[in-house]
This record gives sequence, C-alpha cells and structure tokens, in this order.
Amino acid sequence: MANLRFAVSIQRWVPWLGYHHILMILIAIAIILLSLLLAGCSSSSPLIPGIFLISMYYQNYVPTYSTAQVDPGVTAAIANIVGGAQMEVRVGYFGICVNNEGGGWLCSNNATALAESQSIDQDPLNLIWVASTFKDSIVFPYLIIVAIILAFVTFVLLATFPGWHEETNAATGSDIDVKPFPSRPVSQVALALIFIASIFVLVSVLWQHTASVAAATIAQDLGNGSVKSGVGTSAMVLGWFGFVLFIVVTIGLLVMILSIIVLDKLTDG
Repeated sequence: MANLRFAVSIQRWVPWLGYHHILMILIAIAIILLSLLLAGCSSSSPLIPGIFLISMYYQNYVPTYSTAQVDPGVTAAIANIVGGAQMEVRVGYFGICVNNEGGGWLCSNNATALAESQSIDQDPLNLIWVASTFKDSIVFPYLIIVAIILAFVTFVLLATFPGWHEETNAATGSDIDVKPFPSRPVSQVALALIFIASIFVLVSVLWQHTASVAAATIAQDLGNGSVKSGVGTSAMVLGWFGFVLFIVVTIGLLVMILSIIVLDKLTDG
C-alpha cells in the first residue's frame, strides 16, 4: 500500500518537473562538487584531507640514475638527511594538511603554524615550505570562485522561468495545463553566464592539472630516492565533473532557446 502511495505521489509531481528544473539540479550538483574541490585540505574534517592537488611524502626507495645527473651520489646525502622521516604533506586550494607516521591529519592555511608543530627530524627537507610555495605562487582558485558565483546567478535566473499552471479554456470551460515560454532575454543571459562559467572552470582545471603534475614530478626528482609525490585523483575528478555538468547545462539552454525560436517561427507561419 505504501509503495502504491509513493508511485501516485511521483506521478503527481513528475509532470510538473520542468526542463529548467533538471538544469537547475545539474547546476546545484556542479556547485557542490566545485565547492568541495575548493574546500580540500582546509580542515581536518573527515574526507576533506583526501581532496588535494598534490601530495609529497618521505619514503626510501631505489633512486633513479641517469647520465644527465652531474652528481648521482647526492641521493645518498639526501637519504642521510631524511633519515627515518615519514611525514606526508598535502596541498589544497586554501590549506595544507600534514600527517606524521600514519596519525591524524593536521590542517591549516598557515604554513608557519604547521612548520612550528614539526621537528627537524620530521621534516628535514622542508616539504611544508615547498607545499606553501606551491599553494601561494602557483595555485589560483579565483576563477573557480567566479564560476560558482556565475553558476548561482544562472540558477536564480532559471528559477524565474514559468512553470505549469492551470487555465480555464473559454470555449470548453475545462481546465487545461499551460506552460508559457520563458523570457528570451533572461534565457540568453543565463546561457551567457553558464558558458562563461564553463570556460573559467575549464581553464582552472587545466591549469590545476598541468601545475600539479609538473610540481609533483619536479619534487620527486629533487628528492630522488627519499621523496615521493603524487597528484590528487579526487580533486581532478571533482574539477572535471564540475566542468562537464556546466557544459551539459550550456548545451541544454542552447537547445531550449533554439527550440523556442523554431516554435515561434512555426506558430507565426
């Protein structure tokens, strides 16, 4: 009986779910994903330290030797300096997280405070300073912030689109469901805003991906045999999914506007 009531309730509301409501849902999901991306490493809350752009950690491994190395023996000197250090540093857009010997994460946007909480033996190569330099000099979160603001404005504009409502047919006297076309200027403004937001996210994600891979590669090469580094998969997934959702909304709005233009011409004809 409960399942029957649920089915009836769904059938009652689904017809009133407009095309623009689906676009609004996609925008909301994209905003949440991009907000999580920006929040990465900003606190020690569960899952937040797992959203990072780049990680660097001390680990002894067989170094890579190359004929391009002027002094291959420097790896032994670095290994002696590192000793038994096991610290890991993760970098987000607005914060840095530090973990020692598999313990809890300590996160802050203040690299000096994090450095003061560690001893020389825990961070002998100053990875916290390297992480802070990457965050302050290379990471640029403001394009994503602007994109989120533009997407929110688009969401508000879509919320103004007219929905289904009942009108009485003058000829038959019966009630019919009517949904007027949305304002064309409002639709065009929404399309322009979400398109710009998509471009901003694309540029930011490409920048993020390229910078993270480059920095991770260089950091590991400099700490050859003693330092490992990697790029955050979660951050990449959040960024690219946010971009894809914005593109889907952009295409959806474009299709809607073109469809309304075609229908107007057919009606006038």
